[in-house]
Amino acid sequence: MTRSVVITGLGPVCGLGIGIEPTWQGAVEGRSAIGPCRAFDASAYPCPFAAELPEDFRGRDFVPRSYRKATKIMARDIEMAVAAADLAARDARLTTRATAEQGDAQTSYPPHRMGAQIGAGLIAADLDELTAALDKARDERGGFDMKKWGAEGMHELTPLWLLKYLPNMLACHVTIVHDTQGPSNTITCTESSAGLSVGEARRVIGRGAAEVCFCGGLESRINLMSLMRQTFTGRYIQVEPGATTDPATLVRPFDRQAAGSVPGEGGAILILEAEEAFKQRRDADPEARAYARISGFAASQTVHPATRNRTPDPEGLAIAAAARRAIAQAGITPDQIDLIVAFGCGHPDYDRPEAAALHSVFGPAIGRIRICSTKPMVGLLGAGAGGLDLCIAARAIAQQKLPAVLNCDDPLDGLDAATGPARDADIRNALVLSTGLGGQNTACVLQRFDH
Repeated sequence: MTRSVVITGLGPVCGLGIGIEPTWQGAVEGRSAIGPCRAFDASAYPCPFAAELPEDFRGRDFVPRSYRKATKIMARDIEMAVAAADLAARDARLTTRATAEQGDAQTSYPPHRMGAQIGAGLIAADLDELTAALDKARDERGGFDMKKWGAEGMHELTPLWLLKYLPNMLACHVTIVHDTQGPSNTITCTESSAGLSVGEARRVIGRGAAEVCFCGGLESRINLMSLMRQTFTGRYIQVEPGATTDPATLVRPFDRQAAGSVPGEGGAILILEAEEAFKQRRDADPEARAYARISGFAASQTVHPATRNRTPDPEGLAIAAAARRAIAQAGITPDQIDLIVAFGCGHPDYDRPEAAALHSVFGPAIGRIRICSTKPMVGLLGAGAGGLDLCIAARAIAQQKLPAVLNCDDPLDGLDAATGPARDADIRNALVLSTGLGGQNTACVLQRFDH
């Protein structure tokens, strides 16, 4: 790594709001977007709740007029990605082909010096689109017939149907809209996808292959097929039929009563820039600013044969390894971390190993470091989780304010993770962690940018 990299644009899209201002305000106020699922009737599922985007969200509102036809072949995940990319670019005051007020305006960087590394999930097909095709593929007894599917059923799908559901289409549309012709990649490692994409973007810029990169991740878990798959993993909370519990209180990271998470949709795109390139751009545009410097990054793989890596090992060894390496790369010691935005999904099989990892890395100092999680506010966002968490950490550093903490009335021993309001703080360094289903872990250290 030869060049310093800074975060200059934040584009979160989540249940708290569209864009960094409403999202940050929601995090400070301690609001939760979790409520009864609106997209479909989920009452028959063990978890009938979700954290959905505002009802007026439309991806076509975030692309140039000439590109709006393309939104017809965008799944929800892709729509969120193009929206997040637009928000991030504008927040960074970055001029691209899409954000230029005039079509012939000079872009901030040449297209070949702009890249895109974006995390994505397994996009679930819209069941309404499949219904007619499946109906044509039934045999005489009403069962599914693979031969009839190939001969008749598939013809009910539009020719471009598959282009809505390929994970790489998030990065594809972002690169087309903003004309980024530099290194591009798609990373699909569940909840660690966004964190890994940020690490990849940092490496691309660090080795001089680009000056700026779009990175992060988006995913919607608000889909019948996705909800079914995730329910089978056992990570979602199970609600007794007829229970009157407030859904906003269900997800309880690092609380002794934690019992599971709730599906959400969203994530974020961030703009990363080479620090020297950003400073030159800022000379021409004094209103441009950097939220934080990415001073350390590391990734690891959990090895837990008992669950085939579905959950972390009880000691959180791989989580701790990633955190140690990221902190060492940042050139600081663990006691210099002032905020931890933890994965904290609210399930004991994940929270307790993460807590063990934090005790291992920080020792007694962990008791004075504020730990927060976004999951009680926006649910479990899949590939988008790490992107949103990085946005919250970056804004916390820029604002010198700790976000509110929800639903941790009985925290695990030794952790400063108890329920509490937002408050001002001296935040020099923040650690952001992610742990994906399957065992991928990331750790990213953000440093206050004072120049």
